[in-house]
Amino acid sequence: MNLFSDIRALVIDCLHAMVAAGDLPEGLDFKNVTVEPPRDALHGDMATNAAMVLAKPAKLKPRDIAEKLATHLASDARVTVAEVAGPGFLNMRLGAHAWQGVVSTVLANPQTYGRSDMGQGRRVNVEYVSANPTGPLHVGHTRGAVFGDALASLLDYAGYDVTREYYINDGGAQVDVLARSVYLRYLEAHGQDVAFEDDRTLRRCQGHPRHRRGHADRCRCRGADQPGRSCGRGARRASGPVGAGLTGRPTAVQLQADRSMPLRCPHVS
Repeated sequence: MNLFSDIRALVIDCLHAMVAAGDLPEGLDFKNVTVEPPRDALHGDMATNAAMVLAKPAKLKPRDIAEKLATHLASDARVTVAEVAGPGFLNMRLGAHAWQGVVSTVLANPQTYGRSDMGQGRRVNVEYVSANPTGPLHVGHTRGAVFGDALASLLDYAGYDVTREYYINDGGAQVDVLARSVYLRYLEAHGQDVAFEDDRTLRRCQGHPRHRRGHADRCRCRGADQPGRSCGRGARRASGPVGAGLTGRPTAVQLQADRSMPLRCPHVS
């Protein structure tokens, strides 16, 4: 039971009765007729735009339509007052028993009340939280979790096929930096002297088949057959020193912390 849907159905039934009585022409489309709370609660419990949207296709004055529609609506036991306002708006007041009936229905159907088929099974993907694994959590992630879960539940209740997604970063640059930073901290925890330099201009060597991301501009190679020349390719920016909050990329000095470190540039001395 949805009281607004029920009253809209009442309005549509009254409009069909007006067509049958000759007060409205046949063939009118009622899909744009709505029943909503009025902008000002002092005007009533519900309002309908039926007269306003039907006036042009019916070639009638909206107020004339509204006055006849008000007569039909007033005959329903749930409607205590149906009055025309302005050029053709129709405001309604409902009896107390109409609202009390809603409470009884909610108590009788606590798990299903309010469900609808509005979504008609259409698929919706709701992504929320999706915290970056290389960065800190903050209050915005908490807010996103509450809002996202509530929105997903509401869409599900309205008949949508909802997928809840927590996006996890793939194996890209940020995760690569995280892995290298953790490795350097691991070496430091085992007593090795690791330098965490704030080298913000880092370069990527692409010439040598063994080279990978994260090489500093100390790399002196351009290709397998041309060692000793400055690479100069793919300039990148890092957000800060590696290991300081697990951000940035390891510099050449950091890469030298352990000669067995995977992906180490073979041309850094």
